[in-house]
Amino acid sequence: MKKILIVDDELNMLLVLEAMLKREKYEVATASDGLEALEVLKNDDVAVVITDLKMPKLDGLGLLSEIEKDYPSIPVIVITAHGTIATAVEALKKGAFDYITKPFDQDDLKNIISKAFKTKVLNENEPVLSAEEIDRHDIIGSSECMVEMYDLIGKVAPTATTVLITGETGTGKELLAHAIHKNSPRRDNPFIKINCAAIAENLLESELFGFEKGAFTGAIHRKPGRFELAHTGTLFLDEIGDLPKDMQVKILRVIQDQEFERVGGLRTIKVDVRLIAATNKNLLEEVGEGKFREDLYYRLNVFPVKLPPLRERKEDIGTLADYFLSKFNKKLNRGIEHIDPKARKLFINYGWPGNIRELENLMERLVLLAAGNTITLEDIPEEVRFPLATEMAGGPSDPKRSFKNILKGKTEEMEKDMIIKVLKECSGNVSKTALQLGLSRKGLQLKMAKYNLRRQDI
Repeated sequence: MKKILIVDDELNMLLVLEAMLKREKYEVATASDGLEALEVLKNDDVAVVITDLKMPKLDGLGLLSEIEKDYPSIPVIVITAHGTIATAVEALKKGAFDYITKPFDQDDLKNIISKAFKTKVLNENEPVLSAEEIDRHDIIGSSECMVEMYDLIGKVAPTATTVLITGETGTGKELLAHAIHKNSPRRDNPFIKINCAAIAENLLESELFGFEKGAFTGAIHRKPGRFELAHTGTLFLDEIGDLPKDMQVKILRVIQDQEFERVGGLRTIKVDVRLIAATNKNLLEEVGEGKFREDLYYRLNVFPVKLPPLRERKEDIGTLADYFLSKFNKKLNRGIEHIDPKARKLFINYGWPGNIRELENLMERLVLLAAGNTITLEDIPEEVRFPLATEMAGGPSDPKRSFKNILKGKTEEMEKDMIIKVLKECSGNVSKTALQLGLSRKGLQLKMAKYNLRRQDI
């Protein structure tokens, strides 16, 4: 899906943008104000919205608010005149993806649109749940591991402590970051997010720290970065494991000193930002392989939170399925009333490699295609009903069930047991243990941190 919705009350601007984007092979829809745009969004599958700020009936900020509420995964790009840059910055704080000023450079707009599409794809790997419809810090679930998660949120949210959220793709890391922010004293201040995997390496510094006019070709005005926009609020660095090494140094400095300079600038800017980072990678392994800075890892890992995969929250699967049933009944104007007990049992026993996002996608498909008023076993696609047979036939597979992953898990289990055994024999002496195991002291310390082993517990 590559459809872009352009919203502007100036006909000439609509025609110029429409012609430019069609040359780039995008599908284009247009609207002359915010209310007309909302009608388009109801009826079309739109991936990105480009909107002017000043419009009759419903202006750009009003449209942004409605999109954030009803279509939170759609990036919104704001086009504004030089005189209203402050308003555009306000739009960023309210959730806009980016802004560009009139008259704009076509290449700049193309780059922003390209980033928006990448972010759209990455956002869809995380479950999107409406805050009005869910309980317990905006997260669904009453299993034991989720009750523990609520307790962690309650403890860390009131503080300014840096949080590192880890978990597989689709487990809801961004949702958890929102929950921490919304339950903090900063709840009324900006929540700014950036996906480190969605932005080209050569653009990441200016996105994070902003730039001064004339800093590089095309920098025709000063632009604040994400750290500046998040002042007094929370900055969420998603996919932090994809941060390039040179940027890791600069992020480390901001965490330590809470200050930075814009690209091309000399003035040091001080900020008060609460940092939440998330990744689906094992950062300790990345540290061991030299891909991630050890000092940055320990700066981020002040309060680690690991989101469990859906297969470890079996008690929550039925509740989530019912939630998505209700959600898609409303969205698709359907009247599916029940999920057959056999289908429920299958849901509970299935491995859900795509986690909550996979369940959400499946429920949308089932609500749309179910013949009666009940979702039955026969409605469920074969790759879910017979995952092993599908895998053997060369279809989609559960990576968590692969031989490679099983072997890795067993190897790590044996490694952990061996470290505990030798630590006990050496009375907890790390240097002696490292020598016995043929490891460096630092290498052993990293492995102890990986397995959450402490000398005083041995």
